[in-house]
Amino acid sequence: MMLKIAWLVLAAVHATPALAFFRPATLTTLYRLDNSDPLFLLMHHRAALFVAVFALCLWSAFDNQPRRAAVVVTGISMLSFLALYFLNDSPKPLKTIAMVDLVGIPFLFFVAWKAFWR
Repeated sequence: MMLKIAWLVLAAVHATPALAFFRPATLTTLYRLDNSDPLFLLMHHRAALFVAVFALCLWSAFDNQPRRAAVVVTGISMLSFLALYFLNDSPKPLKTIAMVDLVGIPFLFFVAWKAFWR
């Protein structure tokens, strides 16, 4: 049961950025991007990638098969963002995103342990 909860927490971490794919106005709310900004298109595409991370985490909550791949993809998503965030002097507008990812790290380590070393 704890494993399923951990995967659902990781899915939840990626839910809001994934929703931006279906509701692009969320990009303006989350990242203060105007839809005329060329970065808006890039961030909209990024949201599609979050849909994939979200789907893998959700799938992994109920099936063992995708768990190793889901750990790798979710780990790349979360750890790369945190590394870039801290290497770039922790930009204040991205603090909430960093905090959410930091909260998710123990869950990521738990599911990784279960997927690779149990």
